[in-house]
Amino acid sequence: MVKIYVDADACPVVIKEILYRVSQRTGIELILVANQPLSVPRIPTVRSIQVSQGFDVADDHIVGLVEKDDLVITADIPLAAEVIDKDGEALNPRGELYTKANIRARLNMRDFMDSMRNSAVQVGGGPPPLSQRDRMDFANALDKYISQHQG
Repeated sequence: MVKIYVDADACPVVIKEILYRVSQRTGIELILVANQPLSVPRIPTVRSIQVSQGFDVADDHIVGLVEKDDLVITADIPLAAEVIDKDGEALNPRGELYTKANIRARLNMRDFMDSMRNSAVQVGGGPPPLSQRDRMDFANALDKYISQHQG
């Protein structure tokens, strides 16, 4: 059976709450990975893993665990790329599914924006807060994933 992993340090609380309900409803194992202690509800299919502090420690742990068709919830594009390379799937908290078809373009844009920031060019202040539409898009994409992989 597939599992859902969450890059939990930066995952919005509202997205975690959607995931808790889905795990409870479907029985799909939900594993939250973070550098800090997490409080998770007492649902038999939900657990958290605390990894040590450090750059990409949680990401590396997730990549080490993920298997074919597992889903990773992350806004981290390099992590999404590694998951896709292992035949897993990656979904960001705004409901965008990263795929083999779009991940290279996302990585290139991320690297370009990174180099712009590093060259002291003023680039926007990050993504806007999650909207109600983003939450709905996430829930719909998650439901689609579940309907394709459960059974």
